[in-house]
Amino acid sequence: MKITVQKFGGSSLANSEQRDRVCHLVKKTLASGSSVVIVVSAMGRRQDPYATDTLIQLVKDVNPHVSPREMDIIMSCGEIVSGVVLTAQLNSAGIPARFLTGEQAGIVTDGVFNNAHIQYINPRNVIACLEEGLVPVVAGFQGKAENGEWTTLGRGGSDTTASALGVALHAEVIEIFTDVEGIMTADPRIVDNARLLDAITYNEICQLARDGAKVIHPRAVEIAMQSGVPLRVRSTFSDSAGTLITNQHQGLQESVRIIRDRLIAGITYTSNIAQIKINISGLKEKKGIELKVFQTLAEQGISIDFISVQPDLIMFTIPTDDSAPTVNVLKNIGLDPDVEMRCAKVAVVGAAMTGIPGVMARVVEALTDNNIPILQSGDSYTNIWCLVKSEHMERAVKALHDKFELGNS
Repeated sequence: MKITVQKFGGSSLANSEQRDRVCHLVKKTLASGSSVVIVVSAMGRRQDPYATDTLIQLVKDVNPHVSPREMDIIMSCGEIVSGVVLTAQLNSAGIPARFLTGEQAGIVTDGVFNNAHIQYINPRNVIACLEEGLVPVVAGFQGKAENGEWTTLGRGGSDTTASALGVALHAEVIEIFTDVEGIMTADPRIVDNARLLDAITYNEICQLARDGAKVIHPRAVEIAMQSGVPLRVRSTFSDSAGTLITNQHQGLQESVRIIRDRLIAGITYTSNIAQIKINISGLKEKKGIELKVFQTLAEQGISIDFISVQPDLIMFTIPTDDSAPTVNVLKNIGLDPDVEMRCAKVAVVGAAMTGIPGVMARVVEALTDNNIPILQSGDSYTNIWCLVKSEHMERAVKALHDKFELGNS
């Protein structure tokens, strides 16, 4: 049985007209000879009646300290409402469909409230629907732990649900429908000539997502990558093929060249970052201070990033909202950190940059030519990132996009 998993985000389900478009896409896929499994997010966005953020605020207006357990229960409701409504509309459009909660779809989690991981899936109810000629509509973002507790999968959880189901069902492709055309070389709101990528590797899109691109969650990509199931990111509102995410080149023709030979896939960014600098040169007792810093922050639940440890200097970044508690923690252990607020990270991402000389030189040249100071930098096999001031972020993204000629077809 050929199976296509299609995930529809909140903007694709916000009203009846948009859900009609979903029905059209499902009908078109069924006509191609593939069975369809649908995964849904909650309808709409913040302040829409059934959006997840709206449901969270509804509870927090009553009590800002609701337990994670109860919060997971109410956060599960948005996808249930969305799924039942879409199922009704599919049936009205002549597409036999049946709704399943995450639990009914066989999604078993590790039981961590608000950010659970899927342990395994028993898709027998999903398969039963397909064998009856029905389109299963599955609530994304949720599952049930083995102890019976409802849990949600954290940010991007509906993408994760779709990817995990696609793997469990040996789907031919997992399609992530959203309100953008696909994966772009940069944010088109910042870069006018940002270009749609026809194809991209799993590793590249994981890095883009981790570095700030919000089109798909990296956890969803990692799940699909482990089993080699192709992902496609495309728009609900156009007939564009979008962007194919895969390392399987057969049948791609021109896309083979794009995936293998392209040096840089795209430029992305993350804002609302603070940089912490701890000068330890004047300390009487430096031995073990690095361990003490990182252990203490971990014990206080403070997540840090972009860590640089030098003989006399410790540097790292944190979300801006964590700056005050981080400073308090460090002062309590006798340190006096410098804090650089209003920072942003810009990243150059490309799987082919490994072993290629001159990439960092081009990054520095682009930023230097535009009078953008680099506060800190780092790299991996697939990316180079630079920390800059927030007011320089958009200019940095444009400069790097131009330097690597990503707007050229």
